[in-house]
Amino acid sequence: MFSENYSSLHALAGGVLIGLGTLLACAATGNTIGISGVFSKVLRRKRGEMVRWALFLAGLMTGALVVMRVFPAATVFASRQSLYVVALAGVLVGFGTRFSGGCTSGHGVSGIGMGSKSGIVATVVFMAAGMATVYVIKHVVGGLNS
Repeated sequence: MFSENYSSLHALAGGVLIGLGTLLACAATGNTIGISGVFSKVLRRKRGEMVRWALFLAGLMTGALVVMRVFPAATVFASRQSLYVVALAGVLVGFGTRFSGGCTSGHGVSGIGMGSKSGIVATVVFMAAGMATVYVIKHVVGGLNS
């Protein structure tokens, strides 16, 4: 699934960029940045806030498109599912993040970075749940032929 040219340095660079982006966003806005929180601000429709956060989301999507154009190997990470499946998954994730008080990016990047106990606990729980899910699908159900 991964490109032969993908290395740990790419992962390290990505992590550093995510950390710097989060730091800059927090410094610029005074808020921690989590995608579910940003999306909910867009849905609240407060005029000034909605436009600012909608532009933030548009920037995220545009950045992904630019990276996939500049680095064609990045398309290996693009979804192979239909738009309907991706949309349904997005809605389910949205409900889950609102229910749990934040998304993985918010808890994992901003929460841990700020030393938030709830962010650390949430990250440990979702990482453990993800590992357990992969184990069950791969070894019990027999899927994930990699």
